[in-house]
Amino acid sequence: MTMRLIWLAVLSMAVLLMQAVTAMARPESLAPLAERVSPSVVNITTTTVVEGRTGPQGIVPEGSPFEDFFREFQDRNGNGNGNRPRRSSALGSGFVISEDGYIVTNNHVIDGADEIEIEFFPGEGQPKKLLPAEVIGTDPNTDIALLKVKAPAPLKFVKFGDSDTARVGDWVVAMGNPLGQGFSLSAGIVSARNRELSGSYDDYIQTDAAINRGNSGGPLFNMDGDVVGVNTAILSPTGGSIGIGFSMASNVVVRVVEQLKEFGETRRGWLGVKIQDVDADLAEAIGLEKARGALVTDVPEGPAKEAGVLAGDVIVSFDGADVRDTRSLVRQVGNAEVGKTVRVVVYREGKTETLRVTLGRREDAERGPSSVPDGSGDAPGSTEKELLGLSVGVLTEQMRSELNVGEDVEGLAILSVDETSEAWEKGLRAGDVITEAGQQKVTSISDLEARVEEAKEAGRKSLLLLVRRGGEPRFVALNLAE
Repeated sequence: MTMRLIWLAVLSMAVLLMQAVTAMARPESLAPLAERVSPSVVNITTTTVVEGRTGPQGIVPEGSPFEDFFREFQDRNGNGNGNRPRRSSALGSGFVISEDGYIVTNNHVIDGADEIEIEFFPGEGQPKKLLPAEVIGTDPNTDIALLKVKAPAPLKFVKFGDSDTARVGDWVVAMGNPLGQGFSLSAGIVSARNRELSGSYDDYIQTDAAINRGNSGGPLFNMDGDVVGVNTAILSPTGGSIGIGFSMASNVVVRVVEQLKEFGETRRGWLGVKIQDVDADLAEAIGLEKARGALVTDVPEGPAKEAGVLAGDVIVSFDGADVRDTRSLVRQVGNAEVGKTVRVVVYREGKTETLRVTLGRREDAERGPSSVPDGSGDAPGSTEKELLGLSVGVLTEQMRSELNVGEDVEGLAILSVDETSEAWEKGLRAGDVITEAGQQKVTSISDLEARVEEAKEAGRKSLLLLVRRGGEPRFVALNLAE
C-alpha cells in the first residue's frame, strides 16, 4: 500500500512538471509581443490611374444605330465616362525598419502605383493621418520594395532577425491588413524552410500562420519580436488562407534592402556561366565520387571565360564555400560583391583546379545582347550510325541550313531516337546536336565511337554528352549498356 502511494505521488509530480515545462515553452498570451511590435506595422494604400473606356463597348456593336442611345443611357447613370480616366486602389502591408521612415513591403504591392499612402497603427507616438510615401527602390526578383515617408517625429521600428535560426516548429506571428480589414494578427509555426517558388533567389519560410490578400508585404515575427520574413504569397485553390503561406527569409531581404537604400537598385554578382545540376549518372560519367556542385554547360563572353572556366567543368567551391547544386551557386554568386575577385574551384578531368574570377554585375549582363546562337528544326536523312539508342550523322552544310546551326558549331546531329531507350527518357530528340562526348569534342562518328570505347576501357558505366538544342547546351549521361 505504501509503495502504491509513493508511486502515485511520483506520477503526480511528473505530470505537474510536464505541465510546467509546457507552460514555459508556450506563452500564455501573445498580447505583450503584439503591443510591442504593432506600432511599426503599416497599412499601404496604392492608387493607380486607369484609362476609361472610349465607348459603350460590350453592350452594342460599334457603329450600331443604338450606340448613341446606350452612351446617353450610361452617362445618365454615371457609367459613361468616355475617355476620362478612373482611379483604382489596392491594399497591402509593410513595416517600419528605421526611425527616419524607411518602410519595407512587397514589390507587387506598389508596382505601377501612381500614389502610395501609409497608414500607421493607431498607437501612442504614431502619426494620426495618412502619409505619402516615395519609392526608394524595388527588386522584382525577390519581390521586395523599399519606401520612405517624412514623419513629424521619429517612428517606432522593428529589427530584422536571423532567419537561418528559425526552426521548423518554432512559433511565429504574422501581422498586416488582410482583405482590407485593418490591422490584424495571426499566429502559427514555421512549417518548412528553404522553399523555392519561381525565382532564382527564392528562400521562403513556409508558415501556417494565416496570410490572406492584403497581408502581402507585412512582417513575420519570431517570439523575440524580430522580423524573420516578409509575407509574400499563399498557396490556395480558393484565394484565401488554407495554412500554406510563404515569407521571404529576412537574411535575403536584409541584403536587398541595404542595396536599395545605398544605390536605389540591386547589384548582384555575375559569374557568366550556364549550369545544370549534377545527378548520380552525371557524377559517375565525370568521375566524381558523389553528385555535388554545378556542371558548366556553356561559357559565353564574361568573367568566367576570361578566368579560364570551361564547359564541362564542375564548380565545387565558390569564394571558400562548398557548392551543393545550381541553386546554391546562383545565390552565392548573387550575394557576392560586384567587382570582387573570388576563388572558384572546379573539377576538371579527374582533378580540381582553382581559378580566380573577377565578378561582373548580373543586372548589366541581363540588359546586354545575347550572343547565344539559335538552332531548331528536325534533322534530315543522312548516312548514320546507331549508338546508345541514337541514330547520329555528321553535320553537313544542308543540315546546318535546315537546323539553323552556325558555322562555328561542330558535332553530330541526332537523326532519330529509339523511344524505348534511356536517351529518349532523358529528353534527347531528333534535331539535337552532340558537340562533346566524354568532355572531348566530336566532329565525326568515329570520334563518338572512340569516346564510347574509352569510357568502357576506363570502367565507366555511362558516357557524358554535351548536347545543344535551340542554342541551349546541357549535359546528359547515357548508360553504356544501351
